[in-house]
Formats: sequence, structure tokens, C-alpha cells
Amino acid sequence: MPPPTPVIPLPHGWPEHAKSALVHAVALAHRGLTIARGWCADSPIERVRLKAENARFQAEVALLRDELEIKDARMAQLEPPKRPHYPPEMRFRILTHRAARGWNAEQVATRFQITGMTIANWQTRIDEQGPDALVQVAEPVNRFPDLVAELVKRLKATVPTMGKVRIAQVLARAGLHLAPSTAERLLARPAPKRPPPSPPPSPDSKPAADTAKSGRTVIARYPNHVWGADLTVVPTALGFWVPWVPFAALQQWPFCWWVVVVVDHFSRRTLAAERFAEQPSASEVCAVLDRARSVAGAAPKYAVTDKGRQFQGEYREWCERHQVRPRFGAIGKHGSIALVERFIRALKREAFGSDGVPLGFEAMQAVLDRYVVWHTRDRPHQGLAGRTPLEVFEGRPAAHLQFRLEPRARYPARAPCAAPRVPVRGRRGAKLELVMSYPEGAPHLPSVSLRRVA
Repeated sequence: MPPPTPVIPLPHGWPEHAKSALVHAVALAHRGLTIARGWCADSPIERVRLKAENARFQAEVALLRDELEIKDARMAQLEPPKRPHYPPEMRFRILTHRAARGWNAEQVATRFQITGMTIANWQTRIDEQGPDALVQVAEPVNRFPDLVAELVKRLKATVPTMGKVRIAQVLARAGLHLAPSTAERLLARPAPKRPPPSPPPSPDSKPAADTAKSGRTVIARYPNHVWGADLTVVPTALGFWVPWVPFAALQQWPFCWWVVVVVDHFSRRTLAAERFAEQPSASEVCAVLDRARSVAGAAPKYAVTDKGRQFQGEYREWCERHQVRPRFGAIGKHGSIALVERFIRALKREAFGSDGVPLGFEAMQAVLDRYVVWHTRDRPHQGLAGRTPLEVFEGRPAAHLQFRLEPRARYPARAPCAAPRVPVRGRRGAKLELVMSYPEGAPHLPSVSLRRVA
């Protein structure tokens, strides 16, 4: 440790304002030196510029040393047991500073005005973990506490089909905002050995559009502007695979259900989902469209379907009767009716849970109705920026933009990175509890909310 700067006392008999004059003289000298260094720093001669930079650094080091001596002199007036204790984060910084300097315990103790025994104690207990550890690494202000990780894991365990985006959107609707990458990290999934290939763009992220036969595109501008309809086969628990050609039994009940789906393109709201024991006729499809029209309150301007036999003569008459313009997807072209296909995929993955597809007529329709209500009211959509179809269809405010609960006590909610800009309900550092409710007999379709706990 370098010796302290000697203090030269003012001689007796100096004029009354000598101390003030000395301070002013130092300020004038600093001003003159600043002008001279500025001229040197702007010199075309490189050596002059380097000399000016070196002089500036030396002056800065001298001032910092003097500043530290002043502070140390004040702290030295207290006995070591009475001095303020370093917090756990500062202790770790002192130990890393010691490693960078190569100092022994006594040198560190002298510099930071503690005892050598204290340094030895810190070094011995540096590997302790937990909130009561003697030495801790400073926790970032944006770090989520462990309880948030538990909420994410519980939600994933309840609905295994949920991905990181869905988990983030569901929690945001309940007031807890985190990024999909944060949800993935909290799930503690093992990192892949090599980066996976880029996934194809999600149908939900595309505009609500389908290509017509003429090659033009129909884009939904408002609810009930464009509908999509399609049929799908849902195998029952008995399955319809057979080991002989054509490797499938007749596509009818009890081997499978036929399901007719009608979706509003603008809001992604499912207006109808009805089961049939065998492939439905055109008149049955039109009856489903009539029931969808009563749910929506009006018929659409456009209806987009494939070119199946159900969407020909009688279906075209229905469209003409209700002043609906039929549009058709291209044969064999994936994504021509993307929004309906996306719902059908979600239906097959999420609606039936561990019990599988029921065999009973009423039970199957009850499962479809239950899923449509949950999908419309509680399931956020990536293509709708985290909103639900019902919020978009009825023009409701988005739940995830109403308020937020903040479990990070030190998180600066007004910082530019604190998005979305929604008000924080209650104090920061809230302890949260995940509350999930389910439709009767469907624990795989949760409605999620968060509750503050003491």
C-alpha cells in the first residue's frame, strides 16, 4: 500500500481568505490544464496526443487516491467491530478484487479496513449456497424468483402440449409477464447438441387469408368477414388401422368420428364443431353452417373450403341463399385452408386428454362443445398476439394488457425494457400462487389465474 499523501498545514498568520483563494487557484489551474490538454488531444502529432492522454490518466489516478484516503480516514475513526458490514454481494467483489491483484489477506484487510480473519472466513465459506450464504453473487434485477419456475413447471406438467409461447401467453393473461425464452429456461430443458432446423412458419402467424380458384386472396378484415369450414376424421380409442390393404377399416363409427368445423378467420373463434357417425352429406354440412350462423349472429361475406363433394351443389345454393361468396383452396396445396387445419390439429392434440376419444354420441359432442368453449375463451393465440378468439370477436380488451403482477422486488417497471407497458398491480416482489380451474372431467383444459399470497 502506498504511503498516504502528506498533509501540509497552512502557516500561521495567513490572511483571512487564504483558504478560499487556494481553492480558487486550484480551480483556475484545472481550467488552464484542461485547455492545454484539449489542445494536445487535438494535435496532429501522435506523440503529443499520447502524452496528453497519459497526463490525464495520471491526474485522474492521483485524484482518486486522494478521494479514497479521505474516505478511509473517516472510516478509520471507528473501531473494526463498529464499522458497517459489507453486504454478501460486496464480499464477493472484494474476493475477486483480491484474486485480480494477487494480494494476501492482510493486504486486502488493510485496503478495505477489515481484519485478516474476516477475509479468511469469507474465503472458507465462499461456496455456500442459498439466501443465507455469507458470500453471494449479486442477483440481477430482472431475475425471476424460484416460485415463478415452479409455476411454469406446474403448468407444463398439467398441459404437456403447451409450448414455451403458450405458457408465456397464458401467464401473461393472468398478470405474470415473461418471455417465451424465459419460460423455456425455467423449464430446465436440456440444450440440444446442435441447433434444430428452423421450424416452418406457423399458420397462426400468417394473415387470415386463403387463395381462391382465381388466384386472388381473401383477407379477413373484421369478425364474420371470412369463415373457413372443413371435415376431419378423429379415430376413436378402438382405432381404425388394420394390417391388410388398404390398412384402414371403413371410416365410420365406431372406428372413428367425422367432425365438421367452422372457424371465423379474423378472430379464430370456432363457431361450430359437430360430430357425425359417418361422412356427412352436403345437407348436413349446411345444417352445421346454419347453426354457426346463429352463434355468430350473421352469415359471412366469404366462406373458404376445400373442393370436397360436401361443398358443391347444395352448399353453393346455401351460399347463394345467404349472399355468401364461396372460395376454394387449391387441390393438394398445403395451407390452402390453414386456419381450419390449425384448429383441427389443436383439437386432436388437446381436446381428449388421457381418456382418449369417447365412443358415445353424446359424450363425443360434449367433449367437442367443452373444448370449443375453452379454446374460444381461455386459450391465447400467437396469431392474435396473445389474445383469445372471444376477446377479438367481441372487441374486448386483451387480458394480458390490463395489469401485471411483478414477483421481482427490484425490477424497474418504468425502465425501457419493462414491456409491455401495463400498470403493476400491488407492490413488487409479490408472492404468487398458481390457481387453475377446469371444466368438469377435463383437467387437461385449465383456466389459469394468479393469486397473491403472504
